[in-house]
Amino acid sequence: MVSIGNVAIGEFPLLLAPMEDVSDPPFRAACKAQGCDMMYTEFISVEGLIRDAEKSLQKLDIYDEERPIGIQIFGAELDSMARAAEIVEAARPEVLDINYGCPVKKVVCKMAGAGILQDINRMVKLTDAIVKSTKLPVTVKTRLGWDENSIYIEEVAERLQDVGIRGLTIHGRTRKQMYKGEADWTLIGKIKENPRIHIPIFGNGDIDSPQKALEYRNRYGVDGIMIGRASIGYPWIFREIKHYFATGEQLPPPDIHERVQTVRQHLSYAMEWKGEKLGITEMRQHYTNYFRGYPNIKNFRKELVSQENPAILFEILEQMEATYSGVELFDLAAMV
Repeated sequence: MVSIGNVAIGEFPLLLAPMEDVSDPPFRAACKAQGCDMMYTEFISVEGLIRDAEKSLQKLDIYDEERPIGIQIFGAELDSMARAAEIVEAARPEVLDINYGCPVKKVVCKMAGAGILQDINRMVKLTDAIVKSTKLPVTVKTRLGWDENSIYIEEVAERLQDVGIRGLTIHGRTRKQMYKGEADWTLIGKIKENPRIHIPIFGNGDIDSPQKALEYRNRYGVDGIMIGRASIGYPWIFREIKHYFATGEQLPPPDIHERVQTVRQHLSYAMEWKGEKLGITEMRQHYTNYFRGYPNIKNFRKELVSQENPAILFEILEQMEATYSGVELFDLAAMV
């Protein structure tokens, strides 16, 4: 059983990555229903938390059915990070996670997220302060390094463990790579083999199929896998991976009835949690994957992403369900 501190999360846990404007309660609910073992919130600005910014505070919303769950924060100032840790603890997640991996320029330029990979000593000092300021188990998500000339992840893993983190997720790219090229899990596996390392090591990057999940589990020996982009609009990836691990067989993809039912629930929850307008707007990024593979889907998809009336959106979903009932999917690797 893999545990983060005293939080048991499964024999080989599948984790949902913290993704900005994606990993909100409506999306997390869809992933949890399909077998996700451990989820993280969207990353939250510590400066927003300590200044009571409404958007940051809303991201602290967690619900009992989501547990176990981690709240992820990012920042660069020691005092702010420690104060934010106290606020996070009051929200009662199981885990506090620190983001040292976000490659986005507006985060990096403040020496937060992956920006801190340019100053490992500062990273360790910040982490030490946060561990000491909370009773929650602290985990970290980071990348291999800033660029190909500054890959210090082996040193980072040891030093962060030494100051008390209870789990480490590593994305197999540098900050310079952003999300381009193939994720390199070689060093992730090497860290897992390090006899000094005793905390769980989770791999992240490019896991988009049950077959790849099994291959990487066996090849690199990680304690679990974190899934990000492959889950957007396709929460079924969690159950498909688990089924493949257990049986060696690929589950058939969900039919149109299950897809429409899941989209209805997701959309309804999004409007309830964010408000009608924002819920409808942010749902649009999910439709492509929710209905990928159906023939001549473009016209329906255009309607879904342009419509702002909830009643009409639900009517479109009903039409799609009727139209594609019993219809075979195209090759899911092809975008339609």
